[in-house]
Amino acid sequence: MKKRSLVSKLLLSVAVTLALCHLASAADLAEIRQRGELRHLGIRYANFVTGAGDGFDVELTRGFAEHIGGKYRLVYSDFYNVMRDLLGKDVVRQGAQVSLTGTFEVKGDLIATGFTVLPWRQAVLLYSDPTFPSQVLLVAPAQAKLTPIKGSNNLTADIQETKALIGKKSLLVMERTCLDPANYGLKGSGIDLKAYTKSSNLNEMVPAMLNQESELTLLDVPDAILDLTKWAGQIKVIGPISEHQILATAFPKDAPQLRDAFNTYLRQIRADGSYDKLVDRYYPGIRRYFPAFFAKPA
Repeated sequence: MKKRSLVSKLLLSVAVTLALCHLASAADLAEIRQRGELRHLGIRYANFVTGAGDGFDVELTRGFAEHIGGKYRLVYSDFYNVMRDLLGKDVVRQGAQVSLTGTFEVKGDLIATGFTVLPWRQAVLLYSDPTFPSQVLLVAPAQAKLTPIKGSNNLTADIQETKALIGKKSLLVMERTCLDPANYGLKGSGIDLKAYTKSSNLNEMVPAMLNQESELTLLDVPDAILDLTKWAGQIKVIGPISEHQILATAFPKDAPQLRDAFNTYLRQIRADGSYDKLVDRYYPGIRRYFPAFFAKPA
């Protein structure tokens, strides 16, 4: 009986270990093709994922699923948990150091949601080729006594001028996202930072500012384009806070073949015009902000 009990315990231990490995393991291209389904981790944000079953990244990823011969499934997440949902690990950032902790369920195979390429994210993720351009801007209520900068051919000088205008005004930010002040040298600089913690939904930044939770806020360009229409006459852009950024689809480090297949697909749709149709559908007018990104090769 004791031997049987010992064997049973060993089998249980192996089963638990295998289960934990399954929770924390990522799938590369061959495994996804065998499964027959691609799981897209998306966040309701700025027309990348609308929440209504469509969006720029929804259509982009659905097309990729078809490209590799699999079914498509959208799995909703948020900016605080999306990397954990991909990696099966919590991502802990301490300054320039990034570590992975814990063991959690892997809920998706890739992140496509207007996901900014940032150095600390690159430490634990594989990124595709750029899928979209962006930049972080300083935004104020229309009636604020701040005049937008004139702008110049020197982006670094424009950023410095914009930051100087913040002064003692309160600034609404959201950590662990593209609007994290630590990404742009705003943390520890004496600025009155107001971390938005009611949710991880970046779409709520402007309404919170207009509700006087702060005097200023940060937005990235794709979101700002939509909000300038949604809140027409109520907000204004003061100037840039960041250099030009790129957005891309993110994969686990151990899924290089899946990433490479996506890059092949992205080159294909950029060549055949399908990509341009998605841009025009979800972000009309974006080309004038980033003409170099959208320029056709000579």
